[in-house]
Amino acid sequence: MPDTAAATLLPFVRTIAHEAGQVILRYYNSGVDVSTKADGSPVTLADNAAEAVILPALHHLTPSIPVVSEEASAAGHRPDISGGRFWLVDPLDGTKEFISRNGEFTVNIALIDQGVPVLGVVYAPATGDLYAAAGSGTAIHWAEGRHDHAIAVRPRPADGLTVVASRSHGNGSTLDEFLAAYPVKERVSCGSSLKFCTVASGKADLYPRFGPTSEWDTAAGHAVLIGAGGRVEQPDGSPLVYGKADIRNPHFVAYGW
Repeated sequence: MPDTAAATLLPFVRTIAHEAGQVILRYYNSGVDVSTKADGSPVTLADNAAEAVILPALHHLTPSIPVVSEEASAAGHRPDISGGRFWLVDPLDGTKEFISRNGEFTVNIALIDQGVPVLGVVYAPATGDLYAAAGSGTAIHWAEGRHDHAIAVRPRPADGLTVVASRSHGNGSTLDEFLAAYPVKERVSCGSSLKFCTVASGKADLYPRFGPTSEWDTAAGHAVLIGAGGRVEQPDGSPLVYGKADIRNPHFVAYGW
């Protein structure tokens, strides 16, 4: 799908993500019931309630585009995506952050076209921050009660890089070995796909991930970073692509340059 076509969908997807986030907040503010999925990861009623908002809305918006969503996939529902265009949805990314009540959880919605994320919305309902993009040069940040403002990656700082890493998933010695090749000024931690948005906003320069992720964890943030002028690659320099037979991602590095 051309970026212009994706751009026409973006306002609607922003609204869908915002509505799902408001549903999540009701659970966040009233307490959390946690259960465990087959893979051992946590899931809450909020995950399922948010998905129940997003899936019908996307089907109504684009009836011909299939939707791959985390909780539906966990229940065994995987649509045919051989046409190359599909939605990737994580209704509540950062469930561990949600449970620990640090606010660093997001609603992720992305549109994939031939392996590339061409639209992405990342909404953090606890803070009211929303990041969105539909192609190069289109990345924005919106906060409750404010207007959109454009965001972009920053030039590599002369005094060293700021590296963002996962709050809940350590990368261990592999990360240290990778960073040995870079002048690192500081490391910061945050949860969910907000790590991509931190790089896209020019607040950090590098996000290496050598721990497990799935496609729905990364696609929306990846799209925002592309829109801000950044890139996401595997450690060997090949692109991170979507629509793989295995929904799990390889290791990757998100760059702000």
